[in-house]
Amino acid sequence: MASQLQTSCRASWWTIGVCILAAALFPGLQAQTVLVNDTVSGFIGTDVVLHCTFTNPLSNVKITQVTWQKVTNNTKQNVAIYNPAMGVSILSPYKERVTFRNPSFKDGTIQLSRLELEDEGVYICEFATFPTGNRESQLNLTVLAKPTNWMEGTTRPLIAKSGRTEKILVATCISSNGKPPSTVTWDTKLKGEAEFQEIRNSNGTITVISRYRLVPSREAHRQQLMCVVNYQLDRFTDSITLNVQYEPEVTIEGFDGNWFLNRKDVKLICKSDANPPAHTYEWKLPNGTLPGSVEIQNNTIYFKGPVSYSVAGTYICEASNAIGTRSGLVEVNVTDKPLPQGALGGIIGIVGGVIAAALILGVAVTVFIVYRRQQKDRTEADHDLIDLPPSHKPAPPPKRKQELKSHLTAEDIQVVHLDNMKHEEELQKLPLQPPYYDMAPSEPSAYTDKLNSGTKDCDVHYAELDTAALASSPSPRTSIHAGGDLVEYATIQPNLR
Repeated sequence: MASQLQTSCRASWWTIGVCILAAALFPGLQAQTVLVNDTVSGFIGTDVVLHCTFTNPLSNVKITQVTWQKVTNNTKQNVAIYNPAMGVSILSPYKERVTFRNPSFKDGTIQLSRLELEDEGVYICEFATFPTGNRESQLNLTVLAKPTNWMEGTTRPLIAKSGRTEKILVATCISSNGKPPSTVTWDTKLKGEAEFQEIRNSNGTITVISRYRLVPSREAHRQQLMCVVNYQLDRFTDSITLNVQYEPEVTIEGFDGNWFLNRKDVKLICKSDANPPAHTYEWKLPNGTLPGSVEIQNNTIYFKGPVSYSVAGTYICEASNAIGTRSGLVEVNVTDKPLPQGALGGIIGIVGGVIAAALILGVAVTVFIVYRRQQKDRTEADHDLIDLPPSHKPAPPPKRKQELKSHLTAEDIQVVHLDNMKHEEELQKLPLQPPYYDMAPSEPSAYTDKLNSGTKDCDVHYAELDTAALASSPSPRTSIHAGGDLVEYATIQPNLR
């Protein structure tokens, strides 16, 4: 009855009054709710729990039965029933796989064991009540299927042939019976291509197949090819190493370009890169037969005795395997005398010169950087000194002798003759200054001419006075020597102008 009222309320607007009246007659109609999971998922073979509870705040409402149903082709099929009077009933095909966890008037939760793909679908949990009618909610059950993954290489031999462009199957990666389908990729450095195929199985699962194709080549030999399958949070990998067969690639070693007369112990070695390995080697000359002094052992030809002009020529080596035959050649020249090792020495010299130049350049750059850094430090120090106040600046260097001499002239000097007693008294009054004697000859002047005349041929020297001493002493003095003997004193007073 209540269900019919709800339907009519949704069907038309003119029945709003009827709905309001029904709500007044049944105040607990909208408060009764069936709670279920929105979605439930599980893997094949596992168990899932389908929760269902009923809220019934009305004391006058009686629950008569709990029923689980599955919707199949728009029709409802009973799965499990709980009736307080009749007990629990499980219908086919769910017998022995469905159980009520705790059947009651408020809890209709069931457990579905050993999931099958056919179990997937929409399930309805319904509570039958009196007098308000049935209440129900539905949920979606999704059944997942983990795929079976494997990789297999081709049984067809991979043979590299020159001029071949056809791509052949190398490996196949399969992810079978998955639900939802897997993602298959390839991880390799090979230059091939992959093709993908999905097969939908009758039970609802999907099989993904990927095939990898390429043109066999010598470069593909021993390369790894990896298949990667991602399903949900699982990751599967498998790999193979390609075995590509190819004919020999031949090279000849042993001739160093310096075979000369009477050289001994020379030989030529035929080497081949082949899969499978070369099983036969054959030596020959294009325009004649091999010299009689040679001995062939498998892939090596030995030249017995000293080298002569007869060993010169073009030597060809043919190597064969199951795939084919390829050849290589070398031109042997014989000289009268050993060639100078200038070529090799020149190469070594060039390499050494380059290395030495690099080292010299590195040292020069280092010295330049250090010099610039020192210059920068000195410049910054000079700037710091310029910015200092006068009291913090260092004293200027003393003036040179020439500068001191330039301030004194013959007119600024007075000569006074003293007796010996005064000489000793004046010496005691002089400040203790280390004497300095200028041994360089002075330029002639009127004063020096007079002095020279008074002392005849004596070598006269003047002692230079410290300007600071001249300024501080009340009567600066100097001594005049003639031939090392003190003859007189002179009082020197600056001529302040």
